[in-house]
Amino acid sequence: MPTEPAPETSDAFRQLLADEWEARMRDNPLLATECGDHRFNDRLPEVSAIAYEGRLARDRSFLDRLEDVPRTDLDGRDRLDYDIFAGVLRDRIADLEFRAYLMPVTASAGFHNLFPDIANTAPLNTAQDYEAFVARLAGFLAYAEGHIGLMRAGMAAGIVRPRIVMDGIVEALTPHIVADAAASVLYAPFESFPDAIGEDDRARLRAAGAAAILDSVVPGYQALLDFVVNVYIPATRDEIGASAMPNGRAYYEHCVRRYTTLEVTPEDVHAIGLREVKRIRGEMLALIAGVGFEGDLPAFLDSLHADPRFYVDTPEALLQHVALICKRIDGELPRLFSLLPRTPYGIREIPAYAAPKSTTAYYFPCAGDGTRAGNYYVNTYGLESRPLFEYEALSLHEAVPGHHLQLALQMELDLPNFRRFGDVTAFIEGWALYSERLGMEMGFYQDPYTDFGRLVFEMWRATRLVVDTGMHALCWTRQQAIDYMAEHTALSLLNITNEVDRYIGWPGQALAYKMGEIKVRELRERSESELGDDFDIRDFHRILLEDGGVPLDLLEAKVEAWIAEQRG
Repeated sequence: MPTEPAPETSDAFRQLLADEWEARMRDNPLLATECGDHRFNDRLPEVSAIAYEGRLARDRSFLDRLEDVPRTDLDGRDRLDYDIFAGVLRDRIADLEFRAYLMPVTASAGFHNLFPDIANTAPLNTAQDYEAFVARLAGFLAYAEGHIGLMRAGMAAGIVRPRIVMDGIVEALTPHIVADAAASVLYAPFESFPDAIGEDDRARLRAAGAAAILDSVVPGYQALLDFVVNVYIPATRDEIGASAMPNGRAYYEHCVRRYTTLEVTPEDVHAIGLREVKRIRGEMLALIAGVGFEGDLPAFLDSLHADPRFYVDTPEALLQHVALICKRIDGELPRLFSLLPRTPYGIREIPAYAAPKSTTAYYFPCAGDGTRAGNYYVNTYGLESRPLFEYEALSLHEAVPGHHLQLALQMELDLPNFRRFGDVTAFIEGWALYSERLGMEMGFYQDPYTDFGRLVFEMWRATRLVVDTGMHALCWTRQQAIDYMAEHTALSLLNITNEVDRYIGWPGQALAYKMGEIKVRELRERSESELGDDFDIRDFHRILLEDGGVPLDLLEAKVEAWIAEQRG
């Protein structure tokens, strides 16, 4: 007979989840603010090697407590939470053991690029909110010095970034080194106050904000710039692969497992990537023949890049094009989904200071307390490299039914906090890439060029499997990776270079997209095959989405149980 759930075991497990979440909020006040916990809005995270070592010890103690909980005494919902939580802890412990935190900065990613956005994530409705914001500005110098200390420790341990991923960091930092506080992007909240804040408070807060920017923010960015240029970059490594670091092969194998949530090796993933590239290339060639183009794939790509009808001249025109696509998508969602989020999303430009080294677009989640919508950020830098035929697939991925639909819904579900705000990359990105393909069922890609845009994005994600594993496990050079993507994708050289440098600086993360999508498509095909006429696409999507992000092995078990129930 099945074991009956034990209430005392469930209570102990829930207490463990609450204790761990409380510790995480205190460790990372910026994350707490994003999650809607405003107790620490005046603080920044403590950044030091000692702090990270303390977090490692504490996570090990949390894992010990978890292993003392009899899993068989929990009910089905708690068992799923248990399994996901165990994976979260083990992955985080491995990250800390490999000391990846000693490499906190690249040109395109890190605290220096995230900090200027704090005005968009924290509430600024009262004088007290502004005082908390000023306190964070005043704490930036110590925050920057803490990250510099981590990089110094990384240099001593031989855990440093490849030199190439620091290219462009001067341009990323210098916009924040200003002589006039009003020229800082962080001064914007002091130029427009809510009506509830009186004039006396406005003058006081404006002066405090300006002082914090000039006395802390600017010196912090200047200190980081001086250190990176004069000390860190000369100590970075020529080798681009993670395997070149101490214990690097083991670290990369961990990254592969962590980001795919599958027991696969780098060589397994590389082989899958080669097969997918071959398949997608065949579909591309068939489409090219279908439009009557006489020439090979590179010639077709050259013709697209040279065709002015696929480009716009102003950022406003690009944003209008994207907005129209998104509005059309919104109207098609009920046909495929019975479960939709209540929280809306907006469209924004990627900030100018980050755009040159940023990807084509990205999604920024809504606030956990419902006070901020999700945002689909679009890169309007270098419009000559932003072909319009890509934006149907891109919008399906970044907005709906991709990231916004899935992540906003996850925020609204009755889940433990570690899952509401969790980041199961293989599920999140796999779902978003699957959503690109859903466009075919929603009436998109009617123009063969937009369908080619879909294949361009699928090929982009497939080549990631090849070049990420190639560089980090198989000794590929950066130029090999660039050449491979240039040969097989329609991405501009600017986008390819930015993407390759991103993979160099973030080992394994780019594998999540295609590996996740392959698993979701496999589960759909299995469901359709086994259920036949009883297959309901809205019900299938509900099963995928109703528990938020789930590791792929647990997702597979969940779908198999659903199939059995439908047949039962």
